[in-house]
Amino acid sequence: MPLIRKAAGAPFPVDDAAIAGDALLTGSVDERWAAARALSSQPQAAAALGAALKVEPDARVREAMLTSLVQIGTPESAEAIVPLIRCDDASRRTGALDALRLMPGVLAGRLGALLDDPDADVRVLACDLARELPARAATDLLCDLLARDREPNVCAAAVDVLVECAGPEALPALAACADRFSDVPFLVFSLKIAGDRIRDRTPLQDG
Repeated sequence: MPLIRKAAGAPFPVDDAAIAGDALLTGSVDERWAAARALSSQPQAAAALGAALKVEPDARVREAMLTSLVQIGTPESAEAIVPLIRCDDASRRTGALDALRLMPGVLAGRLGALLDDPDADVRVLACDLARELPARAATDLLCDLLARDREPNVCAAAVDVLVECAGPEALPALAACADRFSDVPFLVFSLKIAGDRIRDRTPLQDG
């Protein structure tokens, strides 16, 4: 059955999810934009939006797709966005990161895997995403990262976040990381500064 397309720019009724899904890949720019917007209320459309997002050339349509995925707000919608943070295109990567920041609830369940990603660049970006989590959750994840990661730049990215959110519970992890990377002066310095700042804002205990 041939696809019956809507007029350019016309909204798709929410019960036309199948037509909207087809239009994500086959429609004009305006049709793809309208379809992406129409699917914002269709949780089952997350996979279709993610597949289209990977190949969509138009920035306005990509923004509509990301907005709908954020509005859907399920783990599946986060999974649809995550592949774009590996993209060499800075605008696609930035759009994906901005969208994930608007989904802290589902991001929390995905961040551990991103911090274990084989790609060090992904791990660096994941450290920055940890800013969106509650302070204790971010501290636990990033201290665990400091204990195992072999890349100084990844550890430095974690330290940048820890210095903002962590309490004294992070100090042992910072010290252990400094010992492990004692031959990397810039990281040792960053770890020392972070530890000093955390101590400075920690209230003195009586007795």
